[in-house]
Amino acid sequence: QVQLVESGGGSAQAGGSLRLSCVASGSIFSIDAMGWYRQAPGKQRELVSYATIGGNTHYADSVKGRFTISRDNAKRTVWLQMNSLKPEDTAVYYCNRWGPGGYLNWGQGTQVTVFS
Repeated sequence: QVQLVESGGGSAQAGGSLRLSCVASGSIFSIDAMGWYRQAPGKQRELVSYATIGGNTHYADSVKGRFTISRDNAKRTVWLQMNSLKPEDTAVYYCNRWGPGGYLNWGQGTQVTVFS
């Protein structure tokens, strides 16, 4: 099964930017939608954004206009560009499939910490 490795997290000041990357060990060409999720301490994991093969994207209201998702099937990579970061964006970020087919194995995630 496809393995996912997230990277790019770190600490940033509010208003700053980070770019997350997710590299798949296998092909993601056949996976219609790949998404980014996040889990803050004491909260459930939530969908942040997803991108379909056809180029459609979706964003949670909380990140709309600030985050941009992109994917390159040839590079087996999904990115999440995060701008205008807020302290409430602090969480562990994961990538995974979105939609039918069930989740792939979860990676270790990448920690994002935003301080004011």
